[in-house]
Amino acid sequence: MRVAFVSFETASHRDTETNHRFQTALELLASHGHDVHCYCAKFWAGETSTLEQDGITYHAVVAGLEARRSFLVRLPFVLAAAAPDIVHTRAQPSAAVLAASCGATLARAPLVVEWYGDGGIDDDQWTQLAAKRGARLVTPSELVATWVRERGADGELVEAIPNPVDLERVQDVPLGEQVDVIYARRLDEAANLESLLLALAELRDRDWQTTVIGDGPERATYERLASDLRIDDRVSFVGDCSLEERIAAYRGAHVFAQTAEHCVFPTEMLWALASGCVGIVEYHVDSSAHELVEGWDRGFRTTSEAELADAILSAGDLEHRTFDDRFADYDRSAVAEAYLEQYRTLEEAYGLL
Repeated sequence: MRVAFVSFETASHRDTETNHRFQTALELLASHGHDVHCYCAKFWAGETSTLEQDGITYHAVVAGLEARRSFLVRLPFVLAAAAPDIVHTRAQPSAAVLAASCGATLARAPLVVEWYGDGGIDDDQWTQLAAKRGARLVTPSELVATWVRERGADGELVEAIPNPVDLERVQDVPLGEQVDVIYARRLDEAANLESLLLALAELRDRDWQTTVIGDGPERATYERLASDLRIDDRVSFVGDCSLEERIAAYRGAHVFAQTAEHCVFPTEMLWALASGCVGIVEYHVDSSAHELVEGWDRGFRTTSEAELADAILSAGDLEHRTFDDRFADYDRSAVAEAYLEQYRTLEEAYGLL
């Protein structure tokens, strides 16, 4: 299958959560033997207008990110000439969706639009127009699906496909140090680590140890709070860690606590749950994390520090695990198949099979 991905900005331009999500989709399709092309602004050196990398062919529609208008003008004709089976575009910038839609029409190919929403989704006229384009709209969670419907999308066309994890990799990583509770996220203004620290302070008469993974502008503030609450001797701030180090830590931990106020998909929590952790989520209106634990006997949803403390105590009665096959549907192979199933359905609908 020949798939034309459209991403004006890529993970090679800027390492953001949204860019990484889209890059993962390219890599999943390429790893399954499909003919994957990405039409983007150029990010590589040299005179060549294409770059072959990791089974993906990148095409420079324009020379750099400063040429957005030229990208929008050229894109429909570039896609028409490429003759792909599927056109798969990012939802941002919104104008690129409209250009990709024109290109898909010229190429007589179905259009898939990928909505992610890291940092939120605008509600302006361009976004509303973009929400009405595409034969299939892909989101990472029901939370983002709701946002897209609120912008005018046809709910029948929206499909949630999660971020993937690698279950084989989880099982291959040796166990890390045993701790009772673990937290992992960039420590910024939305981290809301104070909820966990306040809950732990209520349990200071119990025997527990906690690890906080991640760094950021609010780290010093959280370290001071732990000291003020007199629990700093049992809370270890270890800073940024590699994925291998994080998986090892999750496999050694008993509980993963998710308290962030904004999260379109809790990828780090998913790694932890697949590594055997019990999941405790503090509910927030702009977070989808609760979706992972709903209806699961090793998951807790809380709305306050008191409930969070109670959940930590209740989690202590559950067995310690180092792997959980319940999350097989989130493995890279399963997520790749979810994308391919959408493509096949569209090809059949368009009479291309």
